[in-house]
Amino acid sequence: MTTLQSVPALGTHPASGSLPSRAETREQLSKATYDLLVIGGGILGISTAWHAAQSGLRVALVDAGDFAGATSSASSKLLHGGLRYLQTGAVKLVAENHFERRAVSRQVAPHLANPLTFYLPVYKGGPHGAAKLGAGVFAYSALSAFGDGVGHLLSPAKAAQDVPELRTDNLKAVAVYGDDQMNDARMALMTVRAAVDAGATVLNHAEVTGLRFTRGRVTGAELKDRTSGDEFGVTARLVLNATGPWVDHLRKMEDPNAAPSIRLSKGAHLVLKRTSPWKAALATPIDKYRITFALPWEDMLLLGTTDEEYEGDPGQVEVTEKDTAQILDEAAFSIRDQQLSRDLITYAFAGLRVLPGGPGDTSKAKRETVVTEGRGGMLSVAGGKWTTFRHIGRTVMKKLEQLPGHPLGEDYEPVSALPKRLPLPGIANPNAVAHRLLVDGPAPGPRMAADTAKHLATHYGSLSFEIARMANENPELGRRIHPDAPEIWAQVAYARDHEWAETADDVLRRRTTLTIRGLATDEVRAGVESMLRK
Repeated sequence: MTTLQSVPALGTHPASGSLPSRAETREQLSKATYDLLVIGGGILGISTAWHAAQSGLRVALVDAGDFAGATSSASSKLLHGGLRYLQTGAVKLVAENHFERRAVSRQVAPHLANPLTFYLPVYKGGPHGAAKLGAGVFAYSALSAFGDGVGHLLSPAKAAQDVPELRTDNLKAVAVYGDDQMNDARMALMTVRAAVDAGATVLNHAEVTGLRFTRGRVTGAELKDRTSGDEFGVTARLVLNATGPWVDHLRKMEDPNAAPSIRLSKGAHLVLKRTSPWKAALATPIDKYRITFALPWEDMLLLGTTDEEYEGDPGQVEVTEKDTAQILDEAAFSIRDQQLSRDLITYAFAGLRVLPGGPGDTSKAKRETVVTEGRGGMLSVAGGKWTTFRHIGRTVMKKLEQLPGHPLGEDYEPVSALPKRLPLPGIANPNAVAHRLLVDGPAPGPRMAADTAKHLATHYGSLSFEIARMANENPELGRRIHPDAPEIWAQVAYARDHEWAETADDVLRRRTTLTIRGLATDEVRAGVESMLRK
């Protein structure tokens, strides 16, 4: 059992090469004039800041909460072409999604994404027949140039070997296709890091309290540091509102009469302990348009998702009993009851999809990016999907470059001239990194556990060696945070010194997997808070 006494003792001096203090960052933000201020640290804002900094612009990025603290860490954790889009004939969109998916998982972040085989069960009386789905997964794999194999049909018996919890009653066939998955919070953090490496200045837990205006144009923002209460401001030639579900809230700061531009759809998910190994994911059609997912993820099982209009406070979104019942009921189409026991649920989370304003069912709405320019010249951008986060960042930059009057100036590299597949920090073969971590342990001390080595390799890539070095220098940091999770205390120190972690939730929910595993106990939380204060 983890106890407070077991929290490693660390000196008060941060590690070499650590981040500037929040006070130093606030001073830098308030003294400089930026080409671009991005408000919103979800993946859309992060990707835009990354590409803008790569272009040579002076960029600032702020968020009222943590980076990827809301919707961007509440996704289905997939990089996917969008099989259901074939249903609507969006062949070009699927091909584009596949291109981005493969670029991220193969060249940009192979250390943070991994291939995942999907089984699409075809039941007697289901919404789609075997022949149709077989043709569909073949076409889907063709649109990715068969880079993940050829979509095909599989026998129920073979599928049940790979997924023992698959319900086989009335199962006629199983269609097979390939996509990729990730830990969305880790992918977002690495992209923040890439933006900072390119020159961006970033600060989380910094809330916008008002906008700055010069002759009627938005030229910055007033902010409050939520951790200290300090107030400061940022001046910028151009301000980008990338606040996701809060985009209209900020638009009203610019223009109290601004009409709504978006609507919100809630997607809820459940995380459960697994009762058996899962060698593939399930994508089960619920009706003509909707699919329910069962994904092996982080040694757990991720179920979801819902899709219903949401009109409440974006900061109060949560998983309700109705959501839980719906997810479990829909999962029961293809999963045995023993895997769906409520006792196995370790965590539940909900995010908000940002959709274009207008009528109609949210489940059929296009997941497109909405860009609007306000009366004060502030550009607001919302929507899109995780798979195309790089493409969205480039698209927004092209829009900024083409604005009348060229508010960004002329002295920068256009986004079209940037490298097409710039890698994220830590890029490496995760299997090779894990092997090195296992064989390169400290000579006198115990070697790193295999599950910890794999976890570090697939969440940090080659940056894992920095964490291992900390654990080698202080063996206390090499101990597990909780006996049932692979994370070690060095990750908490690393999150504090190198990854902008300010709160226990920053560490437990987004920089590690302890919360989603149901292991963020009071003692663990107190230990993390103690280390963050050092």
